Amino acid sequence: MRIVVTGGNGNIGAHIIRELLRQGYDDIVCFDRMEHSIHSEVVRYISGDRHNKQAYISTMHELKPDIAFELTCFDSQDAQASIEAFRDVRHFITASTVCTYGKHFNHFPIREEDWFQPCTQYGINKHAADLIYLDAYRREGFPVTIMKPCTSYSEMSGMLRNLTTEYTWIDRVKKGKPILICGDGDILHQYMHTEDTARGFVGVMGRQHCIGQVYNVTQTGCTTWAEYHRTAMQVLGQEVELVGLPLSQLMEIDPERFALCNEIFGQHTYAANDKLRRDVPEWQPQIGLAEGMCRVFHAMEEQGTIPDSSLEHWEDDIITAIKQGYGALPRFHR
Repeated sequence: MRIVVTGGNGNIGAHIIRELLRQGYDDIVCFDRMEHSIHSEVVRYISGDRHNKQAYISTMHELKPDIAFELTCFDSQDAQASIEAFRDVRHFITASTVCTYGKHFNHFPIREEDWFQPCTQYGINKHAADLIYLDAYRREGFPVTIMKPCTSYSEMSGMLRNLTTEYTWIDRVKKGKPILICGDGDILHQYMHTEDTARGFVGVMGRQHCIGQVYNVTQTGCTTWAEYHRTAMQVLGQEVELVGLPLSQLMEIDPERFALCNEIFGQHTYAANDKLRRDVPEWQPQIGLAEGMCRVFHAMEEQGTIPDSSLEHWEDDIITAIKQGYGALPRFHR
């Protein structure tokens, strides 16, 4: 059985390939835009750009895969191209996101049959792609399964924080410095080690009852950002102060720096995984947050990818202003 993984050098794609190898599959093709493969030679590698539509379609037709995992679809045009490229596969498994649900809810947890009100461009485009795939399933039996992961972290990706896409917060905790968070840290979120995410993706593979279905691939339950950061403190062996500032004021200070918080991490996210656990009974998240953080922090230490927080002053400037009574909050508009 030939299996293609598009975006196979990425965080989720690479872990899917590792899980497939662990289960004994040996005819695996990794398609990615990077020039070189990060996998062993047992995995065939093709470097290419999926946005070169005709070349992408021709390549997949030549490969004739039985199964396809797609980690490279971000809008409806990508979805249309993939339907053409993989029309003859037995099972097509694509990555969507819980961001398609939006951020305005009247109950938790969110389930796959609930409403969709995506509010970020990323979520809007992903939802549009999902609709294309589900329409193709209804009209022509296109064998799609849509997977919606939550924040998926690993030794490849590093550990993000509540506010931004950088990692100085880890060094700050190690050095006993206070860290800035959004609000009082009570925002609900979900995090899962990518090994667990990948096992969810591979778990649906080849199951007829999973075709035409949508699954949340999330942790069981949820965690607040305050709990997340306190777990990191326990793992790093250093307790520090969490200093909160409302999202509106964070955006006044630096809307570019805090864009991720504004769009995703500053909003509640709690999606149920009951459906996936029901349809793939052997799947459930196995790596707890503390264990996952321990793995990632150790890898980042070895790789030297934890930045020196003393080279950045924005966080200290904001915290100092807060403690002086908010009167002189800095502005970092770029």
